[in-house]
Amino acid sequence: MNAEIITIGDELLIGQVVDTNSAFLADALSHAGLDVSRITTVPDRRDDILSTLKEASQRARLILITGGLGPTKDDITKEALAVFFEDHLVQNNQVLEHIGHRMSERGIEMNPLNVMQAEVLSSCEVLHNELGTAPGMWMESNGRVYVSMPGVPHEMIRIFTEEALPRIKTHFGGDAIVHRVLLVTGVPESALSLQLESWEQALPPHIRLAYLPSLGMIRLRLTAHGKNEETLEGELDALVEAARPLLGRHLVGEHQGSLEELVGKMLTELNATLSLAESCSGGGLSRKITSVPGSSQYFKGGIIAYDNLFKVRMLRVGRQNLLRHGAVSAPVVEEMARGIRCRMKTDFSVATSGIAGPGGGTPEKPVGTVWIAVDSKWGTVSRCFRMFDGRERVMERTVTAALGMLLGEIARSTE
Repeated sequence: MNAEIITIGDELLIGQVVDTNSAFLADALSHAGLDVSRITTVPDRRDDILSTLKEASQRARLILITGGLGPTKDDITKEALAVFFEDHLVQNNQVLEHIGHRMSERGIEMNPLNVMQAEVLSSCEVLHNELGTAPGMWMESNGRVYVSMPGVPHEMIRIFTEEALPRIKTHFGGDAIVHRVLLVTGVPESALSLQLESWEQALPPHIRLAYLPSLGMIRLRLTAHGKNEETLEGELDALVEAARPLLGRHLVGEHQGSLEELVGKMLTELNATLSLAESCSGGGLSRKITSVPGSSQYFKGGIIAYDNLFKVRMLRVGRQNLLRHGAVSAPVVEEMARGIRCRMKTDFSVATSGIAGPGGGTPEKPVGTVWIAVDSKWGTVSRCFRMFDGRERVMERTVTAALGMLLGEIARSTE
């Protein structure tokens, strides 16, 4: 059963706001066994919204709509939906009461625009918005289901997850789709494909394999389609076990979430701790680690050591290594990792040092040269990376690569 996603808003089309809603919804629908056939972004113009709704209704049985439900005059989604369904708007007293309560909590006086947000299509089923003032709406027409939700990401996610998705599963049912993700480090994609060639060729037609490479890490995603979820889970279990000896020490683990979540999970299971010494990543690695709830159990702290003198004083980096090799080098980044682990008394530590640019590069060490080290009681490992595409991307990729190296070392510590 196919679905389409329509996102509404001028801000999306001019690049002012990045559309994260579509990515979330597409992923959630895939896990629910529904295929997304198209994602469309339209401006805050009634004719564009109406024409897009008409086209989508000819292709899909489920149409998800986000955006254009705010209190200002450019939010015209409800007006367009009323025209499309030949319906009219009515004030919903429960929604109005909820809006009034939220305004009162914030010490804000209700105004006519707030009251208008309590208006919904007369034929819709209201989807409660616990985190905001714009309600979602569930509409059915000619065998199609339309779900309208606000564009604010955290509000949309809550409405979809708690209100819309259970109704979608009940309404459409459908085949089960089960995903399994294996995380692999330390091997190029081409070499990995050769390692798995016979295993991959033996996959049954209803199970697909995708290679999802990122810096320092490759995700192997198995996707199984079928009628019985339990049967699919069993098949994937067997396939994963068959892949383990082929992947060997390159297999970090199984995880569908973020790298930082997996780091937290693995450190928690080992009852191990972590500290960080960052230079070129500028605190980005610490931010990723601390974005995970419960990270205080395993993350003890870190230092952003940008200046060489600071590296010497705070991380016990040798002056001779700085003079002989430079700050962006294996000896220095390894000393940074050992220094912070000794200072913080943790089980693992990570250090980063690089040239993010746009200046500072040399022929021997061009812009984008990054050294990363991981230290533990099992020893110190370091690796040089070549990052590209500007300062911000270099810093982002450094964080990703550091997480990948850390995961590899945590996994190897359990062997």
